[in-house]
Amino acid sequence: MNDNFEMIAKTFYGLEEVLAEELINLGANDVQIGRRMVAFSGDKKMMYKANFCLRTAIRILKPILKFEAKNADEVYKKVYAFDWSKYLDSKKTFAIDAVVFSNEFSHSKFVSYKVKDAIVDHFRDIDGTRPSVRINKPDVYLNVHIAETKCTISLDSSGESLHRRGYRQEAVEAPLNEVLAAGMILMTGWRGETDFIDPMCGSGTIPIEAALIARNIAPGVFHKEFAFEKWPDFDQNSFDAVYNDDSEERDFEHKIYAYDNNPQAIQIATHNIQAASVSKEIILQQRPIQQFEQPKEKAIMVTNPPYGERISTNDILGLYHVIGERLKHAFCGNEAWILAFREDCMDQIGLRPSKSVELFNGSLECQFRRYELFDGKMKIKKIREIEAKGENPEERLVQREYQTQQRSVAKKERTEAYRKRLEAGEDPKKDTMSPADYKRRDDRRSTGRNTGRGEKRSYGRDDRRGERSRYKRDDRSSERSNYGRNDRRDDSSNYRRDDSRQEDSSYRRPSGKDTIKDIYRKIKETKNALNDETNDQD
Repeated sequence: MNDNFEMIAKTFYGLEEVLAEELINLGANDVQIGRRMVAFSGDKKMMYKANFCLRTAIRILKPILKFEAKNADEVYKKVYAFDWSKYLDSKKTFAIDAVVFSNEFSHSKFVSYKVKDAIVDHFRDIDGTRPSVRINKPDVYLNVHIAETKCTISLDSSGESLHRRGYRQEAVEAPLNEVLAAGMILMTGWRGETDFIDPMCGSGTIPIEAALIARNIAPGVFHKEFAFEKWPDFDQNSFDAVYNDDSEERDFEHKIYAYDNNPQAIQIATHNIQAASVSKEIILQQRPIQQFEQPKEKAIMVTNPPYGERISTNDILGLYHVIGERLKHAFCGNEAWILAFREDCMDQIGLRPSKSVELFNGSLECQFRRYELFDGKMKIKKIREIEAKGENPEERLVQREYQTQQRSVAKKERTEAYRKRLEAGEDPKKDTMSPADYKRRDDRRSTGRNTGRGEKRSYGRDDRRGERSRYKRDDRSSERSNYGRNDRRDDSSNYRRDDSRQEDSSYRRPSGKDTIKDIYRKIKETKNALNDETNDQD
């Protein structure tokens, strides 16, 4: 006999694929991804395992009634006619949670009242008694979902939201949801293979979830009670088998490092880590991000810095600038994942993300970005790739290094201008061009080097046509013959890149940066290392 039935696992936006992967690994059938939910099927034991083992699920629903209704009266009639004796009796209590996405039903509270009235009247008309409504810890949790005219009523097998693990004793301001923290870690692909770092850990949610993932400890061990334990068909033996099965747990051979500069946050995180029984896996220290140092072993970083929305910070842009500076100089050869809300904050990091995922932290639409920090070995790899294309690696690397220096100077000047306008009470986004941008634009216009996008736009198509119309085709052909390719090369050599830098050394050669000679020297050292590596292989 097939005892499988349909179930729905609710989650946050952006974590649907992670939850689906968890369900597949758990052995669920018919896994289908939806919006903020994943549908699947299984037996009663699978429902117990889903509640006990899933890290990215908020609650597990079991649909029991589906119908279509165009108004509240039709909802009442369908719910009243349903046989509720399998799930409720007049001595039990129940609670209703309604979610409505429909033009026909404007308010979820009104839908909840209609469903409640139909259930109460159903029992009252049978024997004159009725079940009671209780908001806190009822015997049966009901979930009503309406999408336009499609209505689904489900039993909530979880009860209290699964994100409330039970280990959080205290919390700092605006703590990160446990389900979101676990989903972020699982999204990185990390399962405990390397060290793990959170330089701004707050109350310790991310490090604790990382420790549970590394040890493969089910999050349900902290949950005090599940709603299905009060159901008439609850199987205690099956649930005990799920609860006591620790065969999938494993040892963690690396370390999790958690830092924060707030002593109160460190104290709260200490209590939470102890409550989760992961003190051996986590090293907790009070340390500001400015003192972050290069880890000795291979590591991955996952962190949730302040956004400046719910948590006030004196210099939020400066904080993200420091994060970027530390990543560049003290996290080489590793990978960092950062959850951030404001675009201007993310720009201060100064690194190009290799991946960006949209997530919601409460009501805030955030970006979860991956930054790959390469070490010196990556330069050898890039040289090989450039040579494979038949190009000169020295010219390519020098050009890229020089362009990086230019962008860095322009970005610093834009940031300084942004801060000055902010302090003066002006609109900070009024003009985003830095003095370096203006200088570069003026230089290109005066020399006719229209290499920038802005300069191309300044000369419209009609203007170019008008200019061309002054010369006939024969005139242009004769002019070209008198001014050959070799002449153009000679003429362009009179305006060399080195000369342009000497005109304004403060802009062309930033202080504290490598000169072109230094870059050539580094490239030669890299090529020597490449040759040495080839000789060793021979």
